[in-house]
Amino acid sequence: MRSLFLLALVFGVLACNQVDTNQYPTNSNVHTFYYNWYGNPNHDDRYYHWNHEILPHWSDTSWNNAGSFPGGDDIGANFYPQLGNYSSNDSSVIAQHMEMMARAGIGVFVLSWWGKNSYEDRSVKTYLDIADDYNLQVAFHIEPFYINAEEFIEQLIYLVDSYGKHPALYTYQGMPFYYVYDSYKLDIVEWQKLLTDDGALSIRNTKYDGTFIGLWVEKDEQAFFQSTGFDGYYTYFASDGFVYGSTSSNWNTLSTFAKENDLIFIPCVGPGYIDTRIRPWNSQNTKEREKGAYYERMFTKALESNPDFIGITSFNEWHEGTQIEPAISKSINGYTYEDYGAKTDPWFYIDKTRELLDRFKK
Repeated sequence: MRSLFLLALVFGVLACNQVDTNQYPTNSNVHTFYYNWYGNPNHDDRYYHWNHEILPHWSDTSWNNAGSFPGGDDIGANFYPQLGNYSSNDSSVIAQHMEMMARAGIGVFVLSWWGKNSYEDRSVKTYLDIADDYNLQVAFHIEPFYINAEEFIEQLIYLVDSYGKHPALYTYQGMPFYYVYDSYKLDIVEWQKLLTDDGALSIRNTKYDGTFIGLWVEKDEQAFFQSTGFDGYYTYFASDGFVYGSTSSNWNTLSTFAKENDLIFIPCVGPGYIDTRIRPWNSQNTKEREKGAYYERMFTKALESNPDFIGITSFNEWHEGTQIEPAISKSINGYTYEDYGAKTDPWFYIDKTRELLDRFKK
């Protein structure tokens, strides 16, 4: 009888830790950027990304201190994850992340995608299947691995043919939704081939059509978004003031331009920014979290622009310290990781996100 009681108690505790997706409804107009590029020797053939290299300065050679982090206790990030050096291909980790996103109220996570047969492509089907179990949806963040319009459409065809019919794929007005990172790396003429109705390689009104969201970086991007055929733009960066697009005081202007040109504007907010372990020369872009105050200010500015969508940068971009995923206090020889504040729950930013998204819903 005692053993049955203990067994029931264990199952009761486990049940209390599960996220009830009915209790925590999600908002499909809230998208978070999700990185599925992590790996470890136990689940994969080696560490991936936890052993990130130290990046040289783009011009100042005095900062070209080559090297990389070993992984394990010493990772390429200023924070340390509660789940440790997890693998992005581990279905149990993926399920835990889904529970976190459901608890936060996020409806769509945007998978970083580096093309056919990339490391990040290997578990896309697993992500889609588990997302379906949690009433979450998946969009794609197409990274700048392609060199021209021809390669872009070749990769897009693979993406649609492989995953386009999955019920967990996020669609907007009946079509898949794509974020295109560093979209400025192809010029206007190249994008016109793909995204305008009369383009030489146009995907418009074909099975490969979709909603394509480009990245607004500098101030004078108006001509790019008026003529390329993109359906809208996002700001991505969590460091307020880093570039014109990520400067929250510009978001009303960007929102007005979008409405005047029948485009979608997606301001992106983040809890903070710090990347000085992998970019030791970049402290000027550090944004302290201030126990949630920075996140709240950025979110308030996003709401003031009256957006239809809000992006969250990020769920788990640990290298740039923008994650809302739970982090823990940890010290190693010669370094103490940042944390979310003394005596602060590692889940603070999951629950803070839910609080902020309740304001967006209202």
